[in-house]
Amino acid sequence: MTTGTTALPLPRWEDSTVVVEPPGSEPGAWSGAPSTILADGHIYLAYRLRLPIGAGRGIANVVARSADGLTFTVVAEVGKDAFGAESLERPALVRTPEGTWRLYVSAATPGTKHWRVDLLEADTPEGLATAAARTVLAGDESAGVKDPVLHHDEHGWHLWASVHPLESWDDADRMTTEYATSPDGVHWTWRRTALAGRPGRWDARGVRVSSVRVDGDEITVSYDGRATAGENWEERTGVARGVRLPDGSFGELTAEDREPIGSPHPPSGLRYLSLVELPDGRQRLYYESTRADGAHDLRTELA
Repeated sequence: MTTGTTALPLPRWEDSTVVVEPPGSEPGAWSGAPSTILADGHIYLAYRLRLPIGAGRGIANVVARSADGLTFTVVAEVGKDAFGAESLERPALVRTPEGTWRLYVSAATPGTKHWRVDLLEADTPEGLATAAARTVLAGDESAGVKDPVLHHDEHGWHLWASVHPLESWDDADRMTTEYATSPDGVHWTWRRTALAGRPGRWDARGVRVSSVRVDGDEITVSYDGRATAGENWEERTGVARGVRLPDGSFGELTAEDREPIGSPHPPSGLRYLSLVELPDGRQRLYYESTRADGAHDLRTELA
C-alpha cells in the first residue's frame, strides 16, 4: 500500500469555459454528464443532451473530439429511440487496451424509474453511432443501474455505478454507489457498496461516484451528493478515498469531511466531474453546472 495522498483537482468555476451549451434556456435543459479520455493526441468527450420533463428528457449521447480541449467536433451521436428508452443519462467513454472504443449508455425503461446500462463497441469513435447495443448492467425489479465510471488495470476492469432502489416510487431518487469487477468489461460481478449517503449531512439522500483516480493502492474519487429529494438534479461535488484490497479489488470509500463544491447560481448544481491528464502534466476538468437561468451547461477548466 502506498502512503502518499492522491491529489484530486476540484472545479473553481470562475476560471471555467463553456464547451457545450444546453439545448434550451430553462430549468431541465441540460448539456453535461461528461466522460472524457485522451487518445491519439486528442481529447474525446462523451456527454448527454437533455430537455425538460415532458419535452423529451435525455434525448441523446454525443461523442466529440478536440485538439485543445475547448473546441469540439461531433464524431458520433446516439438517440434515445435507438435504445427504446424514455431518457438517456451519463455515458461512459472507454478505449480498451486492444484499441476498441466503447460507450456505456444509461437508458431509462419507459413508464418506470428503472435504468439499465447498454454497451456499444466499435473500431473507431465514429463507428459508435451505428454499433449494435447489448445490455451489460440490467438492474432488476428492485434496482435501477446507471452512470457507470470505469477503470482498467493489471487486476482487470473496475466499475462504480449509481444504483437506485425501486421498492417505492417516491424514494427511487435515492442512490448509492455500488462497485463491480470484470475480466473483460462486459460481464460484471457486483462486489460491494462503495459509497452511501451520510445521515444528517449534505449527501444524506444519495451519492454517485463521478470520477476515479488510482495511485498505486490508493483511490480518490469525486462524487455527486444531495441531502433531499428536492435537490435531485442539482447535486454538488465532494471527495472520498479508499484503498485496494489484497484480492486486487477496491474497498469501501470514506467521504472527506468538507463542504461540497457547487455552482454560484442557485440551486448550485455542480456534478459529473470528469478529469483528463494532459501530456504536460496538467489536468483538464469537465463538469455540468447550473447557470443563472436554471439551465445546465458543460464547462471545462485547467487544474
